[in-house]
Amino acid sequence: MKPIVKLLSLTILLVLGNSLLLAADRGTLVREAILYLSPDPTSSKLAQVERGRELILLDKSHDWLHVEALLGSPNRDPAFITEEEDETKTITGWVLDLGAVWASTPNGDRILFGAAVDSEDEATRRHGRRGAAQDALRLYRRVYDIFPTAPLAAEGLYRSADIRWQIEKSDMQSRPSAREKEAYMREGITEESMKLVMKKFPDSKWAQLAAFHLIDNKLCGDWQGSSKCPEKEADIYEKYAKDRPDSPAAPEALYNAASRKAALIEIYKTEDQAKKSEQSRNQSIAIAQELISKYAQSDWSSRGQTLLFMVQQNVPTYGNSIQ
Repeated sequence: MKPIVKLLSLTILLVLGNSLLLAADRGTLVREAILYLSPDPTSSKLAQVERGRELILLDKSHDWLHVEALLGSPNRDPAFITEEEDETKTITGWVLDLGAVWASTPNGDRILFGAAVDSEDEATRRHGRRGAAQDALRLYRRVYDIFPTAPLAAEGLYRSADIRWQIEKSDMQSRPSAREKEAYMREGITEESMKLVMKKFPDSKWAQLAAFHLIDNKLCGDWQGSSKCPEKEADIYEKYAKDRPDSPAAPEALYNAASRKAALIEIYKTEDQAKKSEQSRNQSIAIAQELISKYAQSDWSSRGQTLLFMVQQNVPTYGNSIQ
């Protein structure tokens, strides 16, 4: 091969290689931005890019970035739009090169995580920024998407799933079906995000917490004074604590099991099942004692101590009985 041809071929390969690397660069913004038709603030505005939306870098020009922005459908709540869904639309345009975080950004995972924490805090404020919870959801998810091997990746993925779960849970509880006795009679909370945490980080505490969230879909809406629901729920929580004793949620699971056993003391009395009532009392005491001994430093241990005292004193913990 002649030197000039070889040089030309090498140049083409380098250009193509750089273009492919550039095109594959994924990132996001820690600020809201306007997507313009061209790298000029006087050009047409194509869309508003929210914090945490995924960007694909196509080109750079001075202080501008040519990107593909993955945006949510205007017909759906952006909290429930993920880039994997068909409803997501992609718009190509230009944004100012300000506040963009890429895989090559030093400490990029910590920058995104910090921005997500800020947004989550903003969402808790009475007059906080509108859409801050959704911003936090996306920013936490980008920590995992852009930095999948970073130390904060697992927690970012979990926190994103947790925010989505809380939003959907609040929505579910606002519906009339939330008061249905059986869990299958109401629309459950979407589980995909939690299951992804469990799949990607199976041995982490975040996977254990994700598994605890999934219990919500198995609970009754309203016991309606029947023993069936608290019986089932106590078993579910006790099994969780037994299978995952190192989970941060294990103390809460034991408390929930003990409190349901305590409720059954009174419920069985209304069903004329005195023997089962006494059995539930003994079981509630045993579970509460296990909670207190195993997780002495947990707030749930203190709550367990209160529950234990009430059960031992024969103080009803369920119903409207006043003695």
